[in-house]
Amino acid sequence: MHRPWTPEELAHHFTLTTGEQAFLGHKGAAATLHLAALLKTFQLQGEFLDRPQAVPAAVIDVLAQQLGLSPVLWAEVDWSTRTARRYRDEVADFCGFRGFQASDEAALIAHLTPLVADLNTDSEVLKQRGREFLRGQRLVPPTAQRFGRCLRAAVGAQAEHWMQRVQRQLSSQTCRALDALISTDAAADDLQPLLVVRSTLATLKDTAGRVKVDTVLAELAKLTELRALGLPPQLFQGVPPRVLQQYRRRAASEPPRELRRHPAPLRHVLLAALCWERLVEVTDDLVELLISVAHHIGTRAESKVEAEVLRHLRRVQGKSALLFKLAKAARAQPERAVRDVIYPVVPETVLDDLIREMEAEGTYGREVRLVTRNSYGHHYRRAISLLLGVLTFRCNNDRHQPIMRALALLTKYRDRRIGTFPLGEDVPLGGVVKDDWQALVLDDAEGRRINRVTYEMCVLTTLRDKIRCKEVWIEGAGRFRNPDEDLPGDFEQKRAEYYSALNQPGEAQTFTAQLRTRMERALDALNTDLPDNARVRLITSKKGKGRLSVSPLTALPEPQNITRLAAALVQRWPMTNLLDVLKETELRTGFTDAFHTVAAREVLSREVVQRRLLLCLHGIGTNAGLKRMCSGGGEDSFADLQYIRRRYVQKEQLRDAISRVCNAIFQARDAALWGEATTTCASDSKKFGAWNQNLMTEWHARYGGPGVMVYWHVEQHSVCIYSQLKRCSSSEVAAMIEGVLRHDTEMEVDKNYVDTHGQSEVGFAFCHLLGFQLLPRLKNMGRQKLYRANRGEPEKYAQLQAILTRPIQWELIEQQYDEMIKLATALRLGTADAESILRRFTRQNVQHPTYRALAELGKAVKTAFLCDYLRQEELRREIHEGLQVIESWNSANDFILYGKGGEFTSNRIDEQELQMLGLHLLQVSLIYVNTLMMQQVLAQPEWQGRLTGADLRALTPLKWQHINPYGTFTLDMHERLPLEF
Repeated sequence: MHRPWTPEELAHHFTLTTGEQAFLGHKGAAATLHLAALLKTFQLQGEFLDRPQAVPAAVIDVLAQQLGLSPVLWAEVDWSTRTARRYRDEVADFCGFRGFQASDEAALIAHLTPLVADLNTDSEVLKQRGREFLRGQRLVPPTAQRFGRCLRAAVGAQAEHWMQRVQRQLSSQTCRALDALISTDAAADDLQPLLVVRSTLATLKDTAGRVKVDTVLAELAKLTELRALGLPPQLFQGVPPRVLQQYRRRAASEPPRELRRHPAPLRHVLLAALCWERLVEVTDDLVELLISVAHHIGTRAESKVEAEVLRHLRRVQGKSALLFKLAKAARAQPERAVRDVIYPVVPETVLDDLIREMEAEGTYGREVRLVTRNSYGHHYRRAISLLLGVLTFRCNNDRHQPIMRALALLTKYRDRRIGTFPLGEDVPLGGVVKDDWQALVLDDAEGRRINRVTYEMCVLTTLRDKIRCKEVWIEGAGRFRNPDEDLPGDFEQKRAEYYSALNQPGEAQTFTAQLRTRMERALDALNTDLPDNARVRLITSKKGKGRLSVSPLTALPEPQNITRLAAALVQRWPMTNLLDVLKETELRTGFTDAFHTVAAREVLSREVVQRRLLLCLHGIGTNAGLKRMCSGGGEDSFADLQYIRRRYVQKEQLRDAISRVCNAIFQARDAALWGEATTTCASDSKKFGAWNQNLMTEWHARYGGPGVMVYWHVEQHSVCIYSQLKRCSSSEVAAMIEGVLRHDTEMEVDKNYVDTHGQSEVGFAFCHLLGFQLLPRLKNMGRQKLYRANRGEPEKYAQLQAILTRPIQWELIEQQYDEMIKLATALRLGTADAESILRRFTRQNVQHPTYRALAELGKAVKTAFLCDYLRQEELRREIHEGLQVIESWNSANDFILYGKGGEFTSNRIDEQELQMLGLHLLQVSLIYVNTLMMQQVLAQPEWQGRLTGADLRALTPLKWQHINPYGTFTLDMHERLPLEF
């Protein structure tokens, strides 16, 4: 019941009627207040609260005022007495409820069993469904222990139903094949503890390595092994995806020895779930390898040719000046010999260098294509041929049938050893072979036949482009599945509901009219403001083209007291261990309640799990490792922490824990210091070094070195609400959208600040459809253009003519309005991630009508934003300050993630993600404790009224001068940080 109550809500829910006041009778003052609180809270919730402190003070004040009593009497109430129990019985009887009996358990369990959506017996959703059933049956809820037993019985019954359903579909041959996955040559593990023998399952669980032929062959072997199991296509139909994931996590966390000890039905279901998920993942990895190999061949060829060209020539500098000298000398003495006129001006050696350079540049493209073809034919062709043979490609668009016919042609001739296709064979060229490859594809030596190796390379390059924009999809894949499955299948039936959820009008004309009006107002305002705006200039060239120039922001006054505040933290809490910060956060928020074992039951006590979880999370988040956490001489061994890490620490549970800490920060904030709840956040990425034997790690073009990107979403007071592990080349626009939609905290995001690379026209379009503003800080301002809102107004906006371009094509937006809403709904519901959706709309797919409509919508929204951005200096400052917060957040990463040089030292992508989330949890824990510390310091008399406006603007809990992340790690759960609040 702890939530802010408005006066209207208090009056509606807690006003005593005449009959209720008569029920209270003529008891003592404290007893009357006691009984009134029991009555009204039971009527509201359908159950009795477990302690008097759970009743909000505002409710007691309202009830006491109606009864003419003092709220101070509530301190005398004790709900553990026999009288309190009698009062509860009287209230239940007055409300028409009866006690929960043994005969009611079966009905409750039978009602809950079909509603079970996962294997979590502590599910709040399931508890709420149970309470609703009891209230409908006019039953007083049983005790928490009894209610928990009913929940466990319902989950157990449904789990047994799912298991039997899956087991019935598994043939005896499939079961034997699943058992073979966990068999080893050293089956007697207990007799040969020092002999390490990897099972087939361990190999199947390995993630893909770096992009090379051996990796392709290894993944093909995994795919063959998984397909040989013969899992039925509809094996897990009807089983919720979350349950399938729980089965998979449990199987992945147990070694073969433990899996062999399970009863056959459970063992087979767990192994089938793991193999089912790995089948999809391996298929995705093979598609990623196909895409990466096609890109890798081309880039390696370019590098090789460039190195060869540079080795044979040195570039001639100042070609324009040389041409001027040659022309001037020739015109001055046209009758004399070249040697006498030209060579004294430009030496013969320079002319030779110039000739070689021009000849090399003329053949550069051809040389790259030749090296690309040779690299494919001599090294990659065998692996790519096998890969194309095991993947099944599909296409939903007739426009792209040439590539499908080309794939069928390659399949037809896969086993034939011929260098060219027969003359009579129908070989599709249009839509498959690009113009600059035509000369190499048509083999002159063979009577203009199609060179097979070159054609295969062209097919591979075109196929890569089609897969990336999802015009071609792959059967059995996850990320590269049928794009139609990304969209909500019930859109036509729930069209009005989906439009309402996005807060968008149902009519396309209304949508475009609203946006057109917004554009017109923004353009009018900028046109009026620009002549008097001293900080924004429109520079016009002689040809009439213009570019914008924006002056840098002026520096604001320096805060005077922030340094003193940091010094006060150091003085009061010097050398506070980071582990103690994590522990204090847990004791106040209970975030470890989000971690549950993936096994069927917990054997360890919750206190032991809590302590070991804190040590594991600290070791993961600091990159110090689990062994380092055992160096303090505590009672927990390395094996104990490994067990907790394997059974408890999962990605979803870490995200839940982070959300709990973030919400606790929002609730703990003093509005006088931090302001009201914020609705803005900034998003940006940071590169972390990482091992490169996997498909996630890439060479970063800007920062250099192999690594991964972590994309953060940080609100204005340094609370990171979401984090994502991304490739260095992945779309930051997709990551921005994903974070806003999936952060799962109490914060509502209305505005999102990004740098230039975090925005695009399609990004502007999706953000507008999803109902939040994209506010980028644009560096390339000189290249920005504004679009017109209407046709037929060439002379309107006289001050902006130099940067105005064509009108927006509103009819295109209106034609594709439904499709755009479908895509936005898919993003909102999570049926597809943002990267899968945005991958469909790249420059390779520029003719797609929905892409063109999204681009037009993005141009319109961006034009309105640019007008506001140029006109309002406070908006530019707001964006800049938001992005500065995330820069500070990135600075703290190096302080916390200090182990192993701050690199992600694992080639397993799931472990890299856990390391990112561990770092995230440590940082938000630091923010939480620092918030409490700062509020305690600022509550002291000497700090009252001391902070200026500049201080409040710069106030941030992201401080670590008083924190010690190093040393010997000892964890005393009974020792607390000296915090008063």
